[in-house]
Amino acid sequence: MHRLSRRSVNTLLRYGAHRRRDAVSAAAASAGSPNFNESGAERDASGRWYSVLTTASSTGPVSTKSLKLGNMIPSGKRFESTASDVQTPEAPVEKYEYQAEVSRLMDLIVNSLYSNKEVFLRELISNASDALDKLRFLSVTEPHLLEGAPELDIRIQTDQENGIITLTDSGIGMTHQEIVDSLGTIAHSGTAKFLKALKDSKDAGTDSNLIGQFGVGFYSAFLVADKVVVSTKSPKSDKQYVWEGEANSSSYIIREETDPEKFIPRGTSIQLHLKRDDKGFAHPERVERLVKNYSQFVSFPIYTWQEKGYTKEIEVDEDPAEAKKDGTDDNVEKKKKTKKVVEKYWDWELTNETQPIWLRNPKEVTTEEYNEFYKKTFNEYLEPLASSHFTTEGEVEFRSILYVPAITPMGKEDIVNPKTKNIRLYVKRVFISDDFDGELFPRYLSFVKGVVDSNDLPLNVSREILQESRIVRIMRKRLVRKAFDMILGISVSENREDYEKFWENFGKHLKLGCIEDRENHKRLAPLLRFFSSQSEEEMISLDEYVENMKPDQKDIYYIAADSVTSAKNTPFLEKLYEKDLEVLFLVDPIDEVAVTNLKSYKEKNFVDISKEDLDIGDKNEEKEKEMKQEFGHICDWMKKRLGDKVASVQISNRLKTSPCVLVSGKFGWSANMERLMKAQTVGDSSSLDFMRSRRVFEINPEHPIIQTLNAACKSNGEDEEALRAIDLLYDTALISSGFTPESPSQLGGKIYEMMNMALSNKWSTEQPAFNMHSSQTPEAEIVAEPQPTLEAEVVEPVETTSQK
Repeated sequence: MHRLSRRSVNTLLRYGAHRRRDAVSAAAASAGSPNFNESGAERDASGRWYSVLTTASSTGPVSTKSLKLGNMIPSGKRFESTASDVQTPEAPVEKYEYQAEVSRLMDLIVNSLYSNKEVFLRELISNASDALDKLRFLSVTEPHLLEGAPELDIRIQTDQENGIITLTDSGIGMTHQEIVDSLGTIAHSGTAKFLKALKDSKDAGTDSNLIGQFGVGFYSAFLVADKVVVSTKSPKSDKQYVWEGEANSSSYIIREETDPEKFIPRGTSIQLHLKRDDKGFAHPERVERLVKNYSQFVSFPIYTWQEKGYTKEIEVDEDPAEAKKDGTDDNVEKKKKTKKVVEKYWDWELTNETQPIWLRNPKEVTTEEYNEFYKKTFNEYLEPLASSHFTTEGEVEFRSILYVPAITPMGKEDIVNPKTKNIRLYVKRVFISDDFDGELFPRYLSFVKGVVDSNDLPLNVSREILQESRIVRIMRKRLVRKAFDMILGISVSENREDYEKFWENFGKHLKLGCIEDRENHKRLAPLLRFFSSQSEEEMISLDEYVENMKPDQKDIYYIAADSVTSAKNTPFLEKLYEKDLEVLFLVDPIDEVAVTNLKSYKEKNFVDISKEDLDIGDKNEEKEKEMKQEFGHICDWMKKRLGDKVASVQISNRLKTSPCVLVSGKFGWSANMERLMKAQTVGDSSSLDFMRSRRVFEINPEHPIIQTLNAACKSNGEDEEALRAIDLLYDTALISSGFTPESPSQLGGKIYEMMNMALSNKWSTEQPAFNMHSSQTPEAEIVAEPQPTLEAEVVEPVETTSQK
């Protein structure tokens, strides 16, 4: 069967399957006809509205008979707009006939509006709830309507063997004319008509919780059934009527019920004869699960026909042969043997809860009740870290309960997947969906769980898709704000361990929020946590950092690295350690991007200490001028040797013990970011050239190595060893600054060469005898061996004195 998209459905419903844009309703409106409303309906003399999808001739007026499924090919009259006639009055007017097959329209409603077959039960229960609500409302002024069946409930019975589901309500029921209007006219909503009557009456302020307002909910029964039988009895009528329709038929029948066994005191009974592939819906457990999922909080009790059992003991006849083996006396009274058996029976079981927890006053709900609702609704075994129960009023009214879980599912969660099914949307207590793509919550808050219930959400006809609108945007802002308040409450609580647990599980989500949600930076920043140079074991907040800042400190300093150990040993920290300036350690891959997007906090800018032009508040222009004059030539000499490897060579103001460091450009990637991007592009450096930072080689003029090279530069700038020392100095600075050398093997060779030179010179200078000895030939050793004179002088000092 050919299936059309939802856009095709809307086009067909609006334009009667004609492709041209000027449909009957639009044409009638342009013609100024007073007998058409905005939806293309016609009004007769009595003021009643009818659909334009009714039979008509090409010459006569549109018929005022309401649409029935039996009208195979109703046609309407097409009017051309007269707007063009003002400019070209002589232009010919073309007239077209259009056709709209009712059977085709039925096919579109059943096969295109709904994407999930399970919703048929939700729609039928919603209609039954509306019928009960109408009866309850009308019985206030007409108490006799409740006579014969005072109980207001919904009952669902299944026949698994024959594949039949029967749903019965004790609501208002329908008369013969109401059957024709509601079931014989597609997209006619008795609920919408009832609400309009309420609005027009004096009782407009009455709180009505009617659910179905689209008029196509009943036809969702054909998603799973090939035949539907509706038996209904209205207290306003003495007769009970039966409506029968089939899925692939363009007609239906209405007859009077004559079988006394099928009489009902009041209400409607819908019998679904399921299709062969959908008979699994007739299983009692599946029906119970669907009711609990979609209609758990309908305000009327829902009973399902369930198989139950109880255990009882029955006597067991003893075998005479076994009695003889026991050898007991026949005169002695024996204890009769029994066994336990399970006796099964069928009975009605209450399936839903009539009072949702979110409709209660938050002051009356205990923490235990919130936690129990959380565990039951989201199948959790741990209690949540926090919960928030609130009601918003004004432009948008809705109730909600939000929770912060204690742990991510299975310890981990994909933060880039927004479809977590953590937010359950209800409209008038009927579950609509939990499959959202960021409409109600941004993806970085996808870990928040909860329920949202509203009476006036903009849904589509099938109630499966939340439409983009101003109301949805307002709801989203309020939900996000409440979620932040809830998380902030955890962060300021006395139990610090709760927030540490939260940060361990969901810290990355908040950092992602810094990247994606600029509007909420002020709410996100206080929740962030980092290690620092003064707090390597325990994370601190930005508020704590600002409190510990020096009086003359203007910026918030940070360094990005792959671990706390790497960060605290970096040469960039030397001067800041000396001045006792705290530096944040960004050790998570997402940290640097998050902080870069924040830019500032409490008017303090974030500054990367690994980039050029670092200002730590100790600038001395006169000293810098002297240094440039004294070491300017060595900077030029090193730049000439290094060439394009560096943008420039400068005197450093951040080094204390290291001879040199390689810093990043102010607007390029840091060494840590470059490393991460290389890993993401799988070593494809061509895509990194654009953002690769210009590197500045900074030297420490107070270090002995730089002073030695300075002397070499002055004495002999072409000395090969001095030039190789510059290369080795640069390669070493690459590693210490966090960059990756282009050729690690060449760097290793240079280090081995320098080690060889250093070691050989060292031992040859301090132990010449050892070296000389080891270098002499065996013959030389034999000649140099005897030394009797020195021996005699040391051993016999007395002989020497006697000679004096």
